[in-house]
Amino acid sequence: MLQLENVVKTFGALRAVDGVSLKVEKSTITGLIGPNGAGKTTLFNAIAGNHVPDGGSIMLGGQEIAGLRADQVFHRGLGRTFQIPRPLGTLTVLENMLLVPGGQVGEKFWNTWLRRGRVRAQDAANLEKAREVVEFVGLASLADQPARVLSGGQQKLLELARILMVNPSVILLDEPAAGVNPVLLETLIERIVELNRRGITFLLIEHNMDMVMRLCNPVIVMAQGKVVMQGTPDEVRRDPRVVEAYLGDQP
Repeated sequence: MLQLENVVKTFGALRAVDGVSLKVEKSTITGLIGPNGAGKTTLFNAIAGNHVPDGGSIMLGGQEIAGLRADQVFHRGLGRTFQIPRPLGTLTVLENMLLVPGGQVGEKFWNTWLRRGRVRAQDAANLEKAREVVEFVGLASLADQPARVLSGGQQKLLELARILMVNPSVILLDEPAAGVNPVLLETLIERIVELNRRGITFLLIEHNMDMVMRLCNPVIVMAQGKVVMQGTPDEVRRDPRVVEAYLGDQP
């Protein structure tokens, strides 16, 4: 589903991503772990179009996406969340959702007169889908509330919900557990598992090792901009290179 070959991203003399090659198989939940500064988020930014890589290939479903803009990557079926959620706080939860679908007929102002019926039909379909997705992620009771009133965990659910408006094939999750209370974290995990059961592929960065070991197989380990290893959760937990780079003295 997602294949990287020798991806490089530099900032001056710093090689934040240093020749990374990896594969994310279809319908898996793949974990990406490593110490702070390992290059994980920079790699996400290169995949998702937030950074242009300085070298290498990034293939999504067999098509090259390296160098595409973030919006182009998004509408090819790859969505990503951020460590710090970025909702439009003055808009309601539903309004945040309705901004997502691209190519809406009503975006051209003359269509509100010339193609009024199609605009109304598309708006109604988008609203119906938005309500279904908001219900799925557990935010239905807050659908008409401004996004600024949501907790950190609820904002992460909203980010996931926004991605679901475009029927993604791959979702990149950047530290989904950070700042989320245990109850909402269970909701988030349940939704990830259900979406994966429906065929969506996930690649997630996470420092919560309990969540990684519970959800992810395989797990990829990065350190100093490079991939250190890839394996099952048990293999990763026991690998001395991982213990040295990240896990410390955990049994």
